[in-house]
Amino acid sequence: MEKKWEKRADYGLKMGELLLRKLSVFQESEWPMPARCGLIKIIDFLILQDSTFLKIQGRTLKEMSKRPKIGGHVSTAGGLFNAFINADKIGAETVQIFGASPRQWLVPVLSKTDIEKYHRFRQEGKVKAVYLHGAYLPNLASPDQNIFAKSVENLRAHFEIVNKLEAQGLIFHVGSGKETSKSEAMKQAVKAMKEILKAVPGSAYLIMENSASGKKIGAWPEEMRIMLEGINSPRIKICIDTAHAFEAGLIEHYTPKGVKKFFDQWDKAVGIENIVAFHVNDSKTVFNSHHDRHENIGQGYIGLEGFRNFAKEKRTLDKDWLLEVPGFDNTGPDKENIEILKSLF
Repeated sequence: MEKKWEKRADYGLKMGELLLRKLSVFQESEWPMPARCGLIKIIDFLILQDSTFLKIQGRTLKEMSKRPKIGGHVSTAGGLFNAFINADKIGAETVQIFGASPRQWLVPVLSKTDIEKYHRFRQEGKVKAVYLHGAYLPNLASPDQNIFAKSVENLRAHFEIVNKLEAQGLIFHVGSGKETSKSEAMKQAVKAMKEILKAVPGSAYLIMENSASGKKIGAWPEEMRIMLEGINSPRIKICIDTAHAFEAGLIEHYTPKGVKKFFDQWDKAVGIENIVAFHVNDSKTVFNSHHDRHENIGQGYIGLEGFRNFAKEKRTLDKDWLLEVPGFDNTGPDKENIEILKSLF
């Protein structure tokens, strides 16, 4: 009985602190412990009763206690294990890395020592969810069969690394059919992804990312639906980039209404369960620009209020959030951007 009460009290304390922080009504030092504990007990009771009548900004206490894992793309310069050292420096709870150079077709084989050291640091660190990002060169929809073959091989090799690192999956851009019709380009991309899945067995995901340009495959939910259905595998998932969606012309205003409509579109087309992660980036370019340029959170055209509305959407809460921003010191995703996102919850 005592352990049960302690568990409830601990949960109530966390929720109480969250409520008090949200209300901004006190500094901890100004409240005597008996009064603080009394308030916490009241809050704990409301939580345990699954209260839906006490809301702040339209969210119940239980909903306010939930938030996604927030992290970003980190450098592995000097060794893959450095991903976890760099993650700790910026307060990341999930990370994205390159398993090999993103600007080369050739994918070197990882040494046993590198892999073992990576797993040791991962075991000792706080970050458990790791995603790999594919190289920039592959184009699964290319009409050039030489490029197509090299693309399949490159993605296959990166996907092998995903397995060795026991990562969640490989996030990649499908590509463009150039002068080929989108229908034919998507058929070719589907064929390629089937080949890669067959060549690399396991449970890791191949994760298609939405593009910033309507000329490239995957900017629209309907295109993703066609490819998902064509592949018909539980190992194919989706990552949505907030900046890409804005730049492609899919969502102009990240208002509550705009965000809801945006997720309704994706849910109807692909099923929200098939979206596993978000690239949470502000946009350096205007709506419908078709230019893929990221900006720090709150400094771009989406704006801080847009991300605040995005954070209120319940369908985002069980997905990992990954930053790909320039950083306030121009070294990539940083602690400041991560803290900005965490402050939205």
